[in-house]
Amino acid sequence: MVRIIIPVRCLSCGKPVAHLWEKYNERVAKGEKPGAVLDELGLERYCCRALFLTHHDAHRDISRFAV
Repeated sequence: MVRIIIPVRCLSCGKPVAHLWEKYNERVAKGEKPGAVLDELGLERYCCRALFLTHHDAHRDISRFAV
């Protein structure tokens, strides 16, 4: 399975966030509301929340162009 890299730290405030990505992704896939999951994971700052909410796995988009 190919994993897309999320930044290790928030790009704005520097808080470590990469270790929370898999937990967040699994819970949202099960149908939980993203905002509630972010609250429970302790991501309260707007910059950290935006990082998770706007992350897009580009793997499927760019894998068509593999050499």
